[in-house]
Amino acid sequence: MSSLGSAPVPPLAPDDHIRGEGDAPPQIVYADYECPYCAVLCGRLAASGERWVFRHFPVKSNHPRAWAAACAAEAAGLQGRFWEMHDALFGDQGRLEDPHLWDRAAALGLDVARFDADRRSDAVAARVRRDFESGVRAGVVTTPTFFAGGTMRAGAPHDT
Repeated sequence: MSSLGSAPVPPLAPDDHIRGEGDAPPQIVYADYECPYCAVLCGRLAASGERWVFRHFPVKSNHPRAWAAACAAEAAGLQGRFWEMHDALFGDQGRLEDPHLWDRAAALGLDVARFDADRRSDAVAARVRRDFESGVRAGVVTTPTFFAGGTMRAGAPHDT
């Protein structure tokens, strides 16, 4: 990832998806479920145990299924399974079409009819849009982009 220098850290929202333990301010990650670099970064953060926030930044111009995947994660979240769906989406990025989303929902034990209605709802679309717009306001232009310690980093993670 390239460092873009100091940047104001976007404020936390009460319904942010936070993973990890500790009292330190969480890193904030803007990512897209079709972006392979986002999968790498989110996998590393999950394995590290560090505290971090996932925010949706679906880049529809490059990733046509990213919006639907983001809505699927949010719909799963309404049934208490956001992180499980998040991991499943990144675990098989080549299968983000409706039948695969329904299969994932069923495998997670979700009410599939409710999941499908929720992921198509205005409320879920507004939630994804809010994340995206907060990224735009913070200067995000690509995925992954992450904010940590007052620094914004963007692009593919490096093995350094």
